Amino acid sequence: MQLQTEAQTTGGALPFSLNLGFNPAGDPADVDTGIQILFVITLLALTPSIVLLMTSFTRIVIVLSFIRSALSLQGAPSNQIIIGLAFFMSLFVMAPTWAKIQTTAVDPYSAEQITGPEALDNASTAIKEFMLKQTRPQDMELFVTMARIQTSSAMQLPLNVVIPAFILSELKTAFQIGFLIFMPFIMIDLIVATVLMGMGMMMMPPVTISLPLKILLFVLVDGWNLIVQSLLESFAT
Repeated sequence: MQLQTEAQTTGGALPFSLNLGFNPAGDPADVDTGIQILFVITLLALTPSIVLLMTSFTRIVIVLSFIRSALSLQGAPSNQIIIGLAFFMSLFVMAPTWAKIQTTAVDPYSAEQITGPEALDNASTAIKEFMLKQTRPQDMELFVTMARIQTSSAMQLPLNVVIPAFILSELKTAFQIGFLIFMPFIMIDLIVATVLMGMGMMMMPPVTISLPLKILLFVLVDGWNLIVQSLLESFAT
């Protein structure tokens, strides 16, 4: 459809046309390219959720936050440092899974050996294997029961069942590790508070004395190395 209009001016006519038409019979290759672009945009939009909910990031960032709270530190290390450390530790933990996705999904799809749905299925299988290894049986049983699914293999479970069970397990594991982290620092707080009360120095905040003692203890035992090692080993099981 084409709309043409003439505008009359004092100097004469100024013709112009506005093309509002479209061709419904588009090239199938262009349609396929458009679908691929839409898929990539959607994947980029979902990337933060994938990183947070389907990888080791959740457990790591919660444990690192517990360390800061146990040490009674408000802004050190900052959120940017905690998130950055958790991100790169997640890349390290997830490296075998990413390599498997590259081998079974990305490379065959780039070589046009498999279709897009097959590549997506292979990638989801790789990430599902990782999540199932970290998911507690009771958490998985909860969502399988609620979804009324009967299957002989956990690999046959859909992602909408595996993902929430995995997240629940990650939260429970992170809080258990956080409890163990808090215990020695709570003992320091109790000892300092008892000593100050015994000396009649009730007006002095216990954190004034306990904070440097906590930092000293954390440095002497090489706390960061112990925490990072424990987190990495917790994913190796």
